[in-house]
Amino acid sequence: MTTALETPTEPWSPDEFEARLRAVGQERYHDRHPFNLRMHEGDLSPAEVRRWIANRFHYQRHIPVKDALITAKLDSPRLRRMWLRRIEDHDGRRDGEGGIERWLRLGEAAGLDRAGLLAGDGVLPGVRLAVEGYVNFCRLRPPLEAVAASLTELTAPDLMRRRIDAFERHYPWIEPAGLDYFRSRVDQGRRDSGEALALVLEWARTRDDQQRAVAALTFKCDVLWALLDAVQHTVQHDPGQG
Repeated sequence: MTTALETPTEPWSPDEFEARLRAVGQERYHDRHPFNLRMHEGDLSPAEVRRWIANRFHYQRHIPVKDALITAKLDSPRLRRMWLRRIEDHDGRRDGEGGIERWLRLGEAAGLDRAGLLAGDGVLPGVRLAVEGYVNFCRLRPPLEAVAASLTELTAPDLMRRRIDAFERHYPWIEPAGLDYFRSRVDQGRRDSGEALALVLEWARTRDDQQRAVAALTFKCDVLWALLDAVQHTVQHDPGQG
């Protein structure tokens, strides 16, 4: 007989487990961050938009790095092929292709210098710490947790659609072609999150596994939130912004 003091050990049903994962994104994803809310309401100055683009690029350029670390943990050719596609999505098959290139073009469309973006000019210490924390998480944690952390992509497609609308409506000074990164991520994010969710639901067989997956996704949300905290803090304390 189970008493009130005992901790339940039975795994959640697949439906409940998935609902708990989705709830993390609904409650903690960075679309709720004040900086993103201001962005989507059209309240950012050109200097603030450029600062965000430059700092977010530091995160973008490390996505294929963390995905390479995850790929190395996967134990079958099928899974490695699946995850390698994510690296190709960001790095491209050749120069001038891929998500990193599209982000560089976003920077150029907003008036930033490509060489400066690649050099990391203006990347804030808090952003570097957040990104390093995420890369190290994917390096050190087992496959279940590393893959579960990627499930912020469950929420990303909706954010990309809102961002496209916001940039077209409120920031017309950015050339339309610069928004191609956001457009490409709507379908890619839906595909990638579906694949990752299927793996997490399959691999997490115990309550402990499930809780570690939820904690990994929570950590990833915290990384994205911390990145925006650093950008917003600098904006608020920079008398020259605007």
